Amino acid sequence: MAKLNTPRGKLVRKFGENIFGNPKFDRLLNRKPYAPGQHGQSRRRRLSNYGTQLREKQKIKILYGVLEKQFRNYFEKADKMTGETGTNLMQLLERRLDNVVYRLGFASTRSAARQLVNHGHFLVNNRKVNISSFSVKPGDVIQVRERSKKMDVFLDSMKRIKGDLDLPWLELDKAKMTGTVIAVPERENMQVLVNEQLVVELYSK
Repeated sequence: MAKLNTPRGKLVRKFGENIFGNPKFDRLLNRKPYAPGQHGQSRRRRLSNYGTQLREKQKIKILYGVLEKQFRNYFEKADKMTGETGTNLMQLLERRLDNVVYRLGFASTRSAARQLVNHGHFLVNNRKVNISSFSVKPGDVIQVRERSKKMDVFLDSMKRIKGDLDLPWLELDKAKMTGTVIAVPERENMQVLVNEQLVVELYSK
């Protein structure tokens, strides 16, 4: 399991943008619009094309919590699929079980979702799945295990959700703590601020 040891605030300042989408990081960037570290305010070097491409790959890896070998495997699989490689890559990452658990609102972050999956709190099509990289497909039903439904983490998560999900490829039944994958996500419905085409260019060299 990939573990993110660097504080998220430092990563946001490193990239100079709110890659996690949390409003608190917008406030952080307004207060400290420069890189972390002793020389952060004076050293914001202009990146080369390679540096820009590499940086975009790092952003995607951090967002989804995958290691280099895992990421390369995803890319190679995406490259063999029909359609645009970049979109295929993002769809593969979005269909990870930990990401879907996060998207459904069962966890506030992907890392928290990964931990919940690894601890065996979810069923997929009525079968226990504790592999965070498990790839869901349209028609799959993800639900919180019956004995886990009374845990504060899930009760609090359901209280945070107001109205319907803003994701047309997923459907949530809050009362049953069940989510259904309606379709493979379209790129415009992923709500991820990255440019995956730069990664395609990086690996095409």
